[in-house]
Amino acid sequence: MKQFKLSTILLSLIAVVLSGTIFFRLVEGWTWLDSYFFTVITISTVGYGELVPATALGKIGTTFLIFGGLGVFAVAIREFANFHMQKREEHTEWLVGHLGHRKADQDPPAANEDEQPDPH
Repeated sequence: MKQFKLSTILLSLIAVVLSGTIFFRLVEGWTWLDSYFFTVITISTVGYGELVPATALGKIGTTFLIFGGLGVFAVAIREFANFHMQKREEHTEWLVGHLGHRKADQDPPAANEDEQPDPH
């Protein structure tokens, strides 16, 4: 999978949210806050249903926002998850390097292991 730069992802998200907000402000006549809110809940697939486009152009624009915005949002989520998985791997490697990795024959016996009876 191709890895994207953080700046590319952030700029893409900002562009989608900004363009969606401006679009709904102009086409639907909503407030800036409502336009922004609708854009964010649409691309994040939350979709509360409080705001619904009333115009034909608003409905068509919403479909484009869903297809384009959801793609950008999904890439951002994937990269966020990849970043955290990479950090977890680095931490695990650091732990193994500092604490060592014992082989099975080097492990001390379990504390609750039964002792063998004395043959005498």
